[in-house]
Amino acid sequence: MTLSRRDFLKLATLLSASAALSSCAPAVRRLTGDLPAVAWSPLSVADFTALNRITFGARVEERARLAEIGLQNFIEEQLDYETINDLTLDLQLSSFKTLGMAANEIEAVTNQLFDGYDREHPINELRQATFLRQLYSKRQLYEVMVDFWSDHFNIFIEKEPCFYLKTVDDRDVIRKHALGNFRDLVWASAHSPAMLTYLDNQANVKGTPNENYARELMELHTLGVDGGYSQNDVMQLARCLTGWSVKEHFWLGDFVFKEDQHEPGEKNVLGLAIQESGQSEAEQVIEHLALHPSTAKFICTKLARRFIADEPPQEIIEKAAQTFLNTKGDIKSVLRVILLDGLAFAQPKYKRPLNFVLSALRMLNAETDGIAMHDPIMQMGQLYFNLPTPDGYPDRSDAWQGSLMPRWQFAFALVRNELNDTTHNLNSLLDVSSTGSLHTDVDSLTSLLLGTPLDRLTRDGMIDTVHSAGATEEETLQIIAASLIASPAFQWR
Repeated sequence: MTLSRRDFLKLATLLSASAALSSCAPAVRRLTGDLPAVAWSPLSVADFTALNRITFGARVEERARLAEIGLQNFIEEQLDYETINDLTLDLQLSSFKTLGMAANEIEAVTNQLFDGYDREHPINELRQATFLRQLYSKRQLYEVMVDFWSDHFNIFIEKEPCFYLKTVDDRDVIRKHALGNFRDLVWASAHSPAMLTYLDNQANVKGTPNENYARELMELHTLGVDGGYSQNDVMQLARCLTGWSVKEHFWLGDFVFKEDQHEPGEKNVLGLAIQESGQSEAEQVIEHLALHPSTAKFICTKLARRFIADEPPQEIIEKAAQTFLNTKGDIKSVLRVILLDGLAFAQPKYKRPLNFVLSALRMLNAETDGIAMHDPIMQMGQLYFNLPTPDGYPDRSDAWQGSLMPRWQFAFALVRNELNDTTHNLNSLLDVSSTGSLHTDVDSLTSLLLGTPLDRLTRDGMIDTVHSAGATEEETLQIIAASLIASPAFQWR
C-alpha cells in the first residue's frame, strides 16, 4: 500500500493547527536497549510483512538481525525463544508481585493491602505486564503466540472470580505452553479454574448438567463449529465434566474434582464409549479432541489467518494440519510450515488496535511504563482480557476497520510526547541515519515506519505542506511521523 497524499494533507493540517510540539519528555527507565550503530536500510515488502507478522512491529535491531541471518534463521531463532536473553525485562517485571502468586495468595493480598476490596489491582498488574512484554520482549514470536492463545482460550477477567484466577491461567496455561504442545495446552486449560468458572463448569453437577464449557471446548477450543460433533456429543461431554470445579475455601481457587457431584453411568462422545471412571472420563475425551483431524484443521486455519491472510491458502492449511497430526500437536513444527511456507502468500491485514499501538511504540523505540496506554487501547476496543464472549477478539480485517479517530489521536499524542511517562526516541533514531538533508531524513523516517521510502513527489509534497505552516525542520519530522502513523498505510501490516 502507498500513502494517500490527500489523507496526509488533512492529517498534517490538523496536527499543525494544534499546540506546538514538545521538546521535553519525562524520564522513564530505559528498556529498549542500545540504538543501532548504523542506519537501517529499506526492506522488501515481503521482509517487512514477515517481520510485522512475527513481531508486534519491527524494531531497527530486528530489521538488522533479519538482514544479517535471513528470514529462515530469524524464525528459528525466535522459535527457540528460551535461548533469547530477556533478563532486563524480567527484572522490570519482578516488581509485579501478583504475577508469581497462587490464586489464594492473590485474593488474600487484594484484601490485605487496600482499604476495602480492590479487585482492580491484580487485573491492572496483569494488563500492564502483558503490554510491557509485548512491547519490550526480545522473544517476539513467543509473545505473539501468547496473544494468539489468549484469544483462542479467551477468559473475561472482569467476571467473578476471574479477576484473581486469570493471572494463574496466563502463567500456567497460556505462557507455559504457547510454543509447546497443543495437547498439553488444551489439557491445562481444561483444568484451569479460571476457564472452568468463566464458562460456568462449577455449576455443572449431576442431575442438572451445565453444557456451557463442554460446548465451547468443542466449538472454540478444539474441533471448531463445523468439526463434526452433535448436540448429543455436547450433552454427553457435559455429563463427563460434572464435578470439575474450583475450591472455595482452603486453597481457594485450585482445581478440584467433586466425586459426589459427578454424573454416574456410561457416556458416549464422538463414538467413544466412556466407562464410568470419575475425573478420567472427561480426560479421555480431551485426549481424543486434542489430536482429532478436525482440531488440526481448525487450529491451523486460525494460525494461518493470524500470520498469512484473512483467507489463507488451503494448501498451507492442509500441510500444517498434517504436520499437526504427524507431530501430535507440536506447535513449533506447525509454525514452521505456516511461516516458512506460508508467508510468501501473505496478504495485507488491518492492524488490530494492540498491533497498531505496539508497532508505533516499537518502531519509534519508545519508553513507557504502559499505564498511559490503557485508555487509548480501551477506546480502540481491545483492552486486554476484556471481551465478555468466549470467542476472543476477532482476527479479520473487517472487524476493526471502523473509526480512525482514536488512532489519529494516539499518533499525535505519542509524537508530541503528551502520553504520561512515555517518550519516543525519534530524534535519536534519525541521528543514526541522518545525512543533514531533510529530504533524506524523511526518506529514512518513512523507511522506518512503512518499510521503504515514499515516492519523491509524495515526500516533497508532505515537506512543503508542513513547511508552509511555519514548522522548523525538527517539527516537520515530528509532524510527518505523526501523519505517517495515522496514515492508511500504517494501519496495515
